[in-house]
Amino acid sequence: MPNQTFPENTASLDDLHHEALMQIEAIIFASDAPVSTARLKQALGGQFSTQQIRQLLQQLSILQHGRSVELIETVQGFKFQVRAKYRHVIHEAWPERPIKLSPSLLEVLAVIAYHQPVTRADIEQIRGVSNNSLVLRTLFEWNWIKESGFRDVPGRPALLVTTPIFLNAFGLASLNDLPVIQDQQDALTQLESFSRCS
Repeated sequence: MPNQTFPENTASLDDLHHEALMQIEAIIFASDAPVSTARLKQALGGQFSTQQIRQLLQQLSILQHGRSVELIETVQGFKFQVRAKYRHVIHEAWPERPIKLSPSLLEVLAVIAYHQPVTRADIEQIRGVSNNSLVLRTLFEWNWIKESGFRDVPGRPALLVTTPIFLNAFGLASLNDLPVIQDQQDALTQLESFSRCS
Protein backbone atom coordinates (compact mmCIF):
# COMPACT_ATOMS: atom_id res chain seq x y z
CA MET A 1 0.00 0.00 0.00
CA PRO A 2 1.54 3.37 -0.98
CA ASN A 3 2.45 5.87 1.71
CA GLN A 4 -0.28 8.42 2.26
CA THR A 5 0.14 11.94 3.55
CA PHE A 6 -2.50 13.79 5.44
CA PRO A 7 -2.42 17.47 4.44
CA GLU A 8 -4.68 18.38 7.35
CA ASN A 9 -2.00 17.19 9.76
CA THR A 10 1.06 18.36 7.85
CA ALA A 11 1.53 22.09 7.48
CA SER A 12 3.70 23.09 4.56
CA LEU A 13 6.62 25.44 5.04
CA ASP A 14 4.66 28.14 3.22
CA ASP A 15 1.77 27.75 5.64
CA LEU A 16 4.11 27.95 8.65
CA HIS A 17 5.83 30.97 7.16
CA HIS A 18 2.52 32.74 6.51
CA GLU A 19 1.22 31.89 9.97
CA ALA A 20 4.40 33.27 11.59
CA LEU A 21 4.01 36.51 9.59
CA MET A 22 0.40 36.84 10.72
CA GLN A 23 1.32 36.16 14.35
CA ILE A 24 4.10 38.78 14.28
CA GLU A 25 1.72 41.28 12.68
CA ALA A 26 -0.90 40.59 15.36
CA ILE A 27 1.60 40.95 18.22
CA ILE A 28 2.96 44.27 16.96
CA PHE A 29 -0.51 45.58 16.15
CA ALA A 30 -1.85 44.69 19.61
CA SER A 31 1.10 46.15 21.50
CA ASP A 32 1.01 49.63 23.06
CA ALA A 33 4.81 49.84 22.79
CA PRO A 34 7.41 48.76 20.23
CA VAL A 35 8.10 45.02 20.26
CA SER A 36 11.67 43.72 20.33
CA THR A 37 12.90 40.78 18.30
CA ALA A 38 13.62 38.95 21.58
CA ARG A 39 9.97 39.30 22.64
CA LEU A 40 8.77 38.13 19.22
CA LYS A 41 11.10 35.15 19.36
CA GLN A 42 9.78 34.25 22.80
CA ALA A 43 6.14 34.71 21.74
CA LEU A 44 6.67 32.36 18.81
CA GLY A 45 7.96 29.68 21.16
CA GLY A 46 11.59 29.97 20.10
CA GLN A 47 10.81 28.26 16.78
CA PHE A 48 12.68 30.95 14.85
CA SER A 49 16.17 32.39 15.21
CA THR A 50 16.69 36.13 15.63
CA GLN A 51 17.86 36.29 12.02
CA GLN A 52 14.70 34.49 10.85
CA ILE A 53 12.55 36.88 12.92
CA ARG A 54 14.30 39.82 11.26
CA GLN A 55 13.67 38.29 7.83
CA LEU A 56 10.00 37.87 8.70
CA LEU A 57 9.88 41.50 9.87
CA GLN A 58 11.44 42.61 6.61
CA GLN A 59 8.80 40.67 4.68
CA LEU A 60 6.07 42.14 6.87
CA SER A 61 7.41 45.60 6.10
CA ILE A 62 7.29 44.83 2.37
CA LEU A 63 3.68 43.69 2.74
CA GLN A 64 2.83 47.18 4.05
CA HIS A 65 3.90 48.84 0.77
CA GLY A 66 0.98 50.69 -0.74
CA ARG A 67 -0.83 50.80 2.59
CA SER A 68 -1.47 53.76 4.89
CA VAL A 69 0.44 52.08 7.73
CA GLU A 70 4.14 51.25 7.79
CA LEU A 71 6.27 49.03 9.99
CA ILE A 72 9.20 50.91 11.52
CA GLU A 73 12.05 49.97 13.82
CA THR A 74 12.76 52.19 16.79
CA VAL A 75 15.43 51.80 19.42
CA GLN A 76 12.96 49.79 21.54
CA GLY A 77 11.68 47.52 18.79
CA PHE A 78 9.16 47.41 15.95
CA LYS A 79 5.83 49.22 15.69
CA PHE A 80 3.23 50.21 13.15
CA GLN A 81 2.62 53.86 12.46
CA VAL A 82 0.56 55.89 10.02
CA ARG A 83 2.57 57.06 7.00
CA ALA A 84 3.39 60.79 6.97
CA LYS A 85 1.15 61.28 3.95
CA TYR A 86 -1.95 60.36 5.99
CA ARG A 87 -1.17 62.05 9.31
CA HIS A 88 -3.23 65.12 8.48
CA VAL A 89 -6.33 62.89 8.23
CA ILE A 90 -5.62 61.48 11.69
CA HIS A 91 -5.28 65.02 13.05
CA GLU A 92 -8.60 65.94 11.43
CA ALA A 93 -10.31 62.91 12.94
CA TRP A 94 -8.86 63.44 16.42
CA PRO A 95 -7.74 67.07 16.68
CA GLU A 96 -7.16 66.76 20.42
CA ARG A 97 -4.74 63.83 20.06
CA PRO A 98 -1.43 65.42 19.10
CA ILE A 99 0.72 66.97 21.78
CA LYS A 100 1.70 70.42 20.57
CA LEU A 101 5.29 70.98 21.54
CA SER A 102 6.00 74.57 22.51
CA PRO A 103 8.76 76.42 20.62
CA SER A 104 10.89 76.64 23.79
CA LEU A 105 10.51 72.92 24.48
CA LEU A 106 11.45 72.12 20.88
CA GLU A 107 14.48 74.42 21.09
CA VAL A 108 15.75 72.80 24.29
CA LEU A 109 15.10 69.33 22.91
CA ALA A 110 16.90 70.15 19.65
CA VAL A 111 19.93 71.46 21.54
CA ILE A 112 20.12 68.33 23.68
CA ALA A 113 19.49 65.95 20.77
CA TYR A 114 22.07 67.51 18.44
CA HIS A 115 24.73 68.55 20.97
CA GLN A 116 24.54 65.89 23.70
CA PRO A 117 25.90 65.52 26.25
CA VAL A 118 25.19 69.09 27.33
CA THR A 119 24.82 70.96 30.60
CA ARG A 120 22.04 73.40 31.41
CA ALA A 121 24.56 76.21 30.89
CA ASP A 122 25.42 74.84 27.43
CA ILE A 123 21.73 74.93 26.50
CA GLU A 124 21.44 78.55 27.63
CA GLN A 125 24.58 79.52 25.74
CA ILE A 126 23.44 77.86 22.50
CA ARG A 127 19.90 79.24 22.72
CA GLY A 128 20.97 82.66 23.95
CA VAL A 129 18.23 82.75 26.62
CA SER A 130 17.73 81.45 30.14
CA ASN A 131 16.27 77.99 30.54
CA ASN A 132 12.69 77.65 31.68
CA SER A 133 12.82 75.05 34.45
CA LEU A 134 9.31 73.88 33.51
CA VAL A 135 10.55 72.86 30.04
CA LEU A 136 13.35 70.71 31.44
CA ARG A 137 11.02 69.26 34.09
CA THR A 138 8.53 68.30 31.34
CA LEU A 139 11.26 66.58 29.31
CA PHE A 140 12.38 64.69 32.43
CA GLU A 141 8.77 63.70 33.26
CA TRP A 142 8.25 62.39 29.74
CA ASN A 143 11.57 60.50 30.11
CA TRP A 144 12.83 62.09 26.89
CA ILE A 145 16.02 63.25 28.63
CA LYS A 146 18.10 62.07 31.56
CA GLU A 147 21.26 62.96 33.43
CA SER A 148 24.30 60.99 32.31
CA GLY A 149 27.31 61.84 34.43
CA PHE A 150 28.89 65.17 35.26
CA ARG A 151 31.25 67.54 33.48
CA ASP A 152 34.65 67.65 35.17
CA VAL A 153 34.64 71.38 35.89
CA PRO A 154 34.00 73.36 39.08
CA GLY A 155 30.47 72.73 40.28
CA ARG A 156 30.35 69.42 38.33
CA PRO A 157 27.20 70.25 36.33
CA ALA A 158 25.05 67.32 35.21
CA LEU A 159 25.28 66.24 31.58
CA LEU A 160 21.95 65.83 29.81
CA VAL A 161 21.29 63.31 27.05
CA THR A 162 18.23 61.98 25.24
CA THR A 163 16.76 58.57 26.06
CA PRO A 164 15.44 55.59 24.07
CA ILE A 165 11.94 56.85 24.90
CA PHE A 166 12.74 60.10 23.05
CA LEU A 167 13.93 58.08 20.04
CA ASN A 168 10.79 55.97 20.16
CA ALA A 169 8.50 59.02 20.44
CA PHE A 170 10.05 60.43 17.28
CA GLY A 171 10.17 57.09 15.44
CA LEU A 172 13.97 56.89 15.36
CA ALA A 173 16.07 53.74 15.68
CA SER A 174 19.18 55.67 16.78
CA LEU A 175 20.60 59.18 17.02
CA ASN A 176 22.17 58.57 13.60
CA ASP A 177 18.62 58.76 12.20
CA LEU A 178 18.24 62.39 13.28
CA PRO A 179 17.95 64.46 10.12
CA VAL A 180 21.05 66.32 8.99
CA ILE A 181 20.65 70.00 9.76
CA GLN A 182 22.13 73.21 8.39
CA ASP A 183 21.44 75.39 11.41
CA GLN A 184 19.50 75.57 14.68
CA GLN A 185 16.28 76.69 12.94
CA ASP A 186 16.52 73.68 10.65
CA ALA A 187 16.80 71.43 13.72
CA LEU A 188 13.60 72.93 15.14
CA THR A 189 11.73 72.48 11.88
CA GLN A 190 12.87 68.85 11.58
CA LEU A 191 11.98 67.97 15.18
CA GLU A 192 8.60 69.67 14.86
CA SER A 193 7.79 67.62 11.77
CA PHE A 194 8.91 64.44 13.56
CA SER A 195 6.74 65.32 16.57
CA ARG A 196 3.67 65.29 14.33
CA CYS A 197 4.48 61.68 13.43
CA SER A 198 4.27 60.35 16.94
